[in-house]
Amino acid sequence: MTTTYASPFAGLPSQMSLHTGRAVFTEAYAFIPRGVMRDIVTSYLPHWRDTRLWVIARPMSGFAETFSQYVVEVAPGGGSERPEPNPEAEGVLFVVEGQVTVTVEGTAHTLRDGGYAFLPPGCRWSLVNRTTAPARFHWVRKRYEPVDAIDIPPAFVTNEQDEPIRWMPDTRETWGTTRFVEPTDLRHDMHVNIVTLQPGAVIPFEETHVMEHGLYVLEGKAVYRLNRDWVEVEPGDFMWLRAFCPQACYAGPERFRYLLYKDVNRHAKLPF
Repeated sequence: MTTTYASPFAGLPSQMSLHTGRAVFTEAYAFIPRGVMRDIVTSYLPHWRDTRLWVIARPMSGFAETFSQYVVEVAPGGGSERPEPNPEAEGVLFVVEGQVTVTVEGTAHTLRDGGYAFLPPGCRWSLVNRTTAPARFHWVRKRYEPVDAIDIPPAFVTNEQDEPIRWMPDTRETWGTTRFVEPTDLRHDMHVNIVTLQPGAVIPFEETHVMEHGLYVLEGKAVYRLNRDWVEVEPGDFMWLRAFCPQACYAGPERFRYLLYKDVNRHAKLPF
C-alpha cells in the first residue's frame, strides 16, 4: 500500500475564511489541527540556516513535561552543523517530505520520506538539504535519563517502510505498531513509533496511563477519544496528551496512521 505523510499547510488562509476552528487546549490535552499551522506561527533556531519550524509541543509545568516536538522545514541548501545545543538531549528525526542528509559521528545517511534517525545524548550530528526542494521532518527531543550500569543506546538510522508492523493480538491484523526500539530495551527511555489502524479498526478501551503522548496524524481519518471528548481528526492534526489522559479510537474509512511519542522505562520522579 502506498504510504503518504501529512505536513503543515503553511501559507495564510483567505481573509474570507471562517474564524471558527477545531483547536482546543484543555487541562488534559491540547488539539492542534493542521489548519492552524501557518506561516505566522513559525519560529527559527540558532545555528540553523534557511530553516523554520512549527513548535507543536514543549515541556510545560503541570501539563506534559518530558518532551518537545517540532515540524522542521529546511529549504534547499539549508541545515545545521550545530543542531542540538543540549548535550543531555536525545532526539528522533522522522522525515515526512523531501530528503535530507544526516551525518552521524562522521557517517552520512540519506533520509527520504519515512526516514528515521535516533540520536543519543552527546551524539555528534549535522543535517543539510542537498536537494532543490524543501524538506520537512519531525524532531522529537527529550532529556535523557541515565541509569547506573545501563549503557546509553547507540545512534541508528532506518526507514519505517523497512520495519514490520507488529499487530496487536486478536485484532486480525487491524491494529498494530511499527516499533523502532524493542520495548524491553531499558537503554531507551522514550519510544517514537508509528501506530496503524486499518479501516474500521478500534482501540477498544480508554487507555489511561502515566506516559505522556504526542500523536501526529500521518494519514487517514478517525474519531479519537480525548479525556471526556470525541474529536474528529485528519492528516496533519496533532494531539498532545498529559499523563493519565483517557484515550481511545475508531478508525475511519481509510487506513489511519500516526507518529506516537511516549516516555517509558524509568522510575517516576519523587519530590524529595
